[in-house]
Amino acid sequence: MKAPIIFIVIVAAMLIGRGGLYVVNEAEQAIVTQFGKPVGDVIIYPGLHFKIPLVQKVIRFEQRILKWDGDPNQIPTKDKKFIWVDTTARWRISNPLLFYKTVATERGAQGRLDDIIDSVVRDTVSGRLLVELVRGQDYVSSTEEIFEVDGVPIAKKDLVGREEILATILKEARTSIPEYGIELLDVQIKRINYVEQVRTRVYERMINERKKVAAQYRSEGEGEQAEILGKMQRELKEISSEAYRKALEFRGAADAEAAAIYAAAYNQDKEFYAFTRTMESYIKSIRKNARLIISTDSDYYQYLKKTK
Repeated sequence: MKAPIIFIVIVAAMLIGRGGLYVVNEAEQAIVTQFGKPVGDVIIYPGLHFKIPLVQKVIRFEQRILKWDGDPNQIPTKDKKFIWVDTTARWRISNPLLFYKTVATERGAQGRLDDIIDSVVRDTVSGRLLVELVRGQDYVSSTEEIFEVDGVPIAKKDLVGREEILATILKEARTSIPEYGIELLDVQIKRINYVEQVRTRVYERMINERKKVAAQYRSEGEGEQAEILGKMQRELKEISSEAYRKALEFRGAADAEAAAIYAAAYNQDKEFYAFTRTMESYIKSIRKNARLIISTDSDYYQYLKKTK
């Protein structure tokens, strides 16, 4: 009789050990439910724990920081700019018991975060200018900028930066989160972009502005080119005019000197001068295969006549 009893005790101990002991690691927190209802305190310390086999069940939750990524939303800003806003957040389960009673699972929590954060982001973004969403509070513009909404100018002192807007979103979203046993740690905007139609118009405007700037630079370059060419032509004409003037002066001086030499030679021996000049003219006038027809009583023929 003792052997069957011992066997039953061993089997019961194995069932109790297998179904009654469980381990919670460092990244987990857990609650124990009995017939679907939570019992006892939340288990936040890692290690070996005990529960009633077959009756109680362990439900584990992440103790680490979790990520939430929302779908990009099309939102109009205060200055009527339609943009896509892509948001992300970080959260953790702060009260597992309340979390289990309200949303039960991480999937359910993600759905609640979708509703809460998307709503807060939409309300906040629609009440701010686009420039406030893309600039920091300490941004200083190099030019004088004027912002207005529906024709009403907005003073720069009334503008806030992206950091303040994100802080406002986080504060507003946190007001509804604790009732689900969730702690919202941070909310950030991953990306802001124009919607497709607006982006196309923005690109076209950017291209037109670049073309306008390019045309201005081109016009300025052509003006400078014309000025440089005009200056070059003017300097070239001045150089040519000065060279021509000097050439005339040199030619005039040379002609005067030649005339003086001719005059001096003529005065020394008029007959010899006349002879040499006539001989030079013969050389220039009488060419190969050429004929010179003159009268015998011509002065031009007198030196040829004397040679006979």
